[in-house]
Amino acid sequence: MTCPICKKPADPKYRPFCSRRCADLDLGRWLNGSYAVASTDPEDIEEAIEQIASNPDRLH
Repeated sequence: MTCPICKKPADPKYRPFCSRRCADLDLGRWLNGSYAVASTDPEDIEEAIEQIASNPDRLH
């Protein structure tokens, strides 16, 4: 198995990464939103925004 960040061999201590550095880089990408699943149906987003705008009390 190779590290998904730098492609070096994985270290069992940090598996699937090769080092703490690569593991931290991956975590940082998750936390800043670099990893995301693209929406194939943008109408859902627009519908949700409209529902929130028409009834903001439902958020509480």
